[in-house]
Formats: sequence, structure tokens, C-alpha cells
Amino acid sequence: MMKCPFCNNEETKVVDSRPTEDHTSIRRRRECMKCSRRFTTYETVENIPVFVIKKDGTREPFDKRKILNGLFRACEKRPVSISVLQALVDEVEKSVYNSLEQEITSKKIGELVMNKLKEIDEVSYVRFASVYRQFKDINTFMDELNKILKEK
Repeated sequence: MMKCPFCNNEETKVVDSRPTEDHTSIRRRRECMKCSRRFTTYETVENIPVFVIKKDGTREPFDKRKILNGLFRACEKRPVSISVLQALVDEVEKSVYNSLEQEITSKKIGELVMNKLKEIDEVSYVRFASVYRQFKDINTFMDELNKILKEK
């Protein structure tokens, strides 16, 4: 039920319903059953914010642009199109929101990204992993390369 803003009557009916220009909400024209006045309401999807728990324990809102920027750096001078990277980020974002968790660790997000990136471009994967996993020396770098070679 939607209360009439003019007389507070709880009985109203929808006279017209259509999406907004940007298709992010529905505009509804309603009419009060008591005073017959019309008013407009908007129906939108409720976004539940997801927070990322960083390695140092701080929390910040999930921002897919940060993932995309990291992928741009990892894929620099590689034959990976922007549309492929955007699709990867969209998949990760969908996974994060579909988990229905309000908090997710940066580690879990990084693993999601790396699993998908490994299938797209192995060099970009190693670059991303070296920054994400903070490779300390050449041995940890070589260990990651050996894992990839064993999987082939």
C-alpha cells in the first residue's frame, strides 16, 4: 500500500507505469481512492552496499573500477581487449553481489580475478599475481610460473 501524500488515505491505485529513461527505476502514476488526486512514485532496486575487508583490516566500499585499473596495468601491452576486461570485472562484480555477503575480503576478490585472468592471458595473470600476492623474490615468481607450466 502507498499512502496518499494529500489525505493520507492508504488506498491508492496505479494508473500508469513505465520505466524511466535510464531504465534504473519504474515511474508509477497513482490515484487516491478517497480524494482522487494523483501523484507519482518511483520504484528502484535496493542496493545493499558490499564492503571489502583489506589486508590491514580496514573496510571500504566495493569499487569495480579499482579491479579494472589493476587489470589495465597487468594487461598493458598485451593482446587483451578492454571489452574482455570489462566482462571479467562484470563477472567478478556479479559473483560478489550474488554471494549476498555484506563483507568480502580483498583476498577472495583477488582470487576471483586471478582465476578468470589465468584463462584469458597467462602473462597478464602472472603480472597481476605478482602484485596481488606480493612476490618477495624471484623464487616465489618462479613457483607461480612452474604452477602454470604443470597445469598445461
